[in-house]
Amino acid sequence: MAGTGSLAFGSLVAACGSQSGDDSGTAGVSLPDDVQIVQRFPQNLVSGELRLPLSLASGGGLLTTDGPTKTPDVLTARILRIDGGRNDVVAEGLTALRHDAQLAMPYWPFFVNIEQAGFYRIVLDGGPSDGAVFQVFARGEVAVPGIGDALPALDTPTFDDDHGVDPICTWQPESCPLHEVTLTEALTLSPKIALLVGTPAHCTTGTCAPALEALVSVAARVGDTYTFIHAEVYADPDATQVAPVVTALGMNYEPALFVTDSRGVVTARLDGVFDEVELTELIG
Repeated sequence: MAGTGSLAFGSLVAACGSQSGDDSGTAGVSLPDDVQIVQRFPQNLVSGELRLPLSLASGGGLLTTDGPTKTPDVLTARILRIDGGRNDVVAEGLTALRHDAQLAMPYWPFFVNIEQAGFYRIVLDGGPSDGAVFQVFARGEVAVPGIGDALPALDTPTFDDDHGVDPICTWQPESCPLHEVTLTEALTLSPKIALLVGTPAHCTTGTCAPALEALVSVAARVGDTYTFIHAEVYADPDATQVAPVVTALGMNYEPALFVTDSRGVVTARLDGVFDEVELTELIG
C-alpha cells in the first residue's frame, strides 16, 4: 500500500466462505473440496442492477488460468437475504461465464437485481455452504455515482495541463492516449463518455493495468462514438496524495469504469475487474 497521506483503497480479493463443501453442485461443474469464494467487487453496492464478479481460491491460493486445477467455464449460484434472522432465497439459477482475457486470475461476473437494502449471501453450486456475504445499500447512502446519476464536471489531467496530477498516467512504457480532454470538456461534447479511474503503477487490486489496456484497445475500434478518458488515482509519483477525481467521485476502491449517455448520466459501471470481452459487450 502507498505511504502516509494516501487513501486506504481496500483490496477486492479477500477470500470469504468456509472450506466445507456444499452438496448442491450442478452437473458438469467440479470444484475443489476446499474452494473459497473471492469477492472482486467493491463493498458499496447500491440497490438495483448489481454486478458481482467472483474468483476462486483453493489450497491457500487463488486459482489461475494456468494452475493445476482446471477452472469451470460456467458457475451457477443462488442469493439469499440473511439479515433480521432471515435465510430467504431471493434469486436462484444465476449463471456466470468465466472471463480470463488478459488476466492471470479468471473471474465470473454474476448479474442480479436486488431492490431492497440489506445483507445477502451468494452461494455457489458446488461451493462452500456459507458462501460469501455482501451488503446492499439504499440509493443516496453511497457517494460514488451510480446508474442514473450525473458525473460531476472535473478537470482531469490532460497532455496539455496536468491539473496538479504528476504523472498524468502511469501506464508503461508511456502514457496512454486517453488524456486528450478533461471530463469537464467531455461533458460539453455530444458523444457518450467512458471514464476509467485507476492506477497501473500503484493498483492495490492488480487489475488497473489490464483494464486500461482493454479500454485503449476498445477506444481504437470505437472511435468518436465515445469520449474515452483515463484518470489516475494519485496526484504524485509516490502515491501519497489522492487525485481530485477520487474525492469528487467518492471512491475508496479501484479501478472503476463509468459509462454515460450523451448527457453525462451514468448508464453502466464496471468495478474491480473486467476484461476486453465485457467491455466490448458494453460499448462496442
